[in-house]
Amino acid sequence: MAKFYDSINDQIKEFIQKQHIFFVSSAPLSASGHVNLSPKGLDSFRVLSENRVAYMDIISSGNETSAHTLENGRITIMFCSFEGSPNILRLFGTGRTVLANDDEWVDLAKRFNLISSTRQIIVADIHKVQTSCGYGVPLYDYKGERDQHLKWAEKKGTDGLVAYRNENNLTSIDGLPTPLGNSLK
Repeated sequence: MAKFYDSINDQIKEFIQKQHIFFVSSAPLSASGHVNLSPKGLDSFRVLSENRVAYMDIISSGNETSAHTLENGRITIMFCSFEGSPNILRLFGTGRTVLANDDEWVDLAKRFNLISSTRQIIVADIHKVQTSCGYGVPLYDYKGERDQHLKWAEKKGTDGLVAYRNENNLTSIDGLPTPLGNSLK
């Protein structure tokens, strides 16, 4: 049975901190636009307060969440328990992108172990929290983080990462601008 909360309580925060993976979902306003759902890992999620969370976002093949939250703010973050007691947790909120040249970057960045391919931090103000049973979620054993992204970023180097980001992360697949794209103009 689903339960709803107005904020992240201590029990929910503890559950979040134990998870190794989370999923971020966002969508454009256009009915023909693409809904995005992305898995995230690398110890990149932080609970900032009862109603605010953030995650370190790394350079990847797209930048959909950033574009969607710039357009309409909507974001949902989901955690599933793959070990121990079953549980699904959804955080519903309004998201925004914080870039390295933004005033709040320094305060946010010190909460993470930034890596060379960190492109932005996504902050979400949470207005509804939902838990549900998770009985249908299978059990998996956590074996560790993959190292392919870190090796890829190291091989690209600073200039290669900037070039990749500029080629692949300035607009969404639907052509929406990202804050990153706006910051380069």
